[in-house]
Amino acid sequence: STSAAAEQGTAAHALAEHKLRRALKQRSKRPVSAWIDDEMETLTDDYVAYVQEHISLAREACGDPQVLIEQHLDFSHVVPGGFGTGDCVIIAEPTLQIIDLKYGQGVLVEAERNPQLMLYALGALHTFGDLYDIERVAVTIYQPRRANVDTWEIPVTELEHWAEAEVKPKAELAAAGEGEFCPGSWCQFCKIAPTCRARAEANLALARLEFAPPAELSDTEIADVLARIPQLKTWAADVEAYALSKAVNQGVVFEGFKLVAG
Repeated sequence: STSAAAEQGTAAHALAEHKLRRALKQRSKRPVSAWIDDEMETLTDDYVAYVQEHISLAREACGDPQVLIEQHLDFSHVVPGGFGTGDCVIIAEPTLQIIDLKYGQGVLVEAERNPQLMLYALGALHTFGDLYDIERVAVTIYQPRRANVDTWEIPVTELEHWAEAEVKPKAELAAAGEGEFCPGSWCQFCKIAPTCRARAEANLALARLEFAPPAELSDTEIADVLARIPQLKTWAADVEAYALSKAVNQGVVFEGFKLVAG
């Protein structure tokens, strides 16, 4: 389930943080979790080794890089109220690095133009940029259960242009309750996904198409429907789980439905 995956990811991050702090001679208490198993031990060891390698390379280039673990990164100068936590931030010259551990194996995450990491980089630059002569940013997705270690670099000037030209205008619209919703696979990470009207309309439009007699659809249309069915199933499961939770925990009655034991 989504909650189980989140709990597992939290445990992996806590274990990785502990191991990395110990590797850097910092005090840390080993976390205790039922989710920690042999696989997690091995994969977090590999993550720490990867980070240490990049710290060593940064020291060769800079001499005195600053290494921050689970660092609060504030990018509210770009997105009002925006902040996040960087798993590992290596501040050095000429490259600032953001390394993000993704323990999940469901969705392959790419580093190229990854908005989350680009915003994290903007937060790090805003706080620490004056201390170093940083020319570019390297963001890395470390996703061991998908054998995915993906790094992408962008010049600081280009990153800042993206912030000014694309992010700020959209953030201002969002803050004002304006702008357009854009349903997609990313909806799985949104807390209002089960009740989002835009997502419902998009999926119901697909359902209406799917219920048309197959003979009326071309092969191209059928292929399009087949590609979208997983998204439709996910949305339906989200709504069903949400409704069940409301019924069980809050006594909400949905017309035409009732709870039964079993």
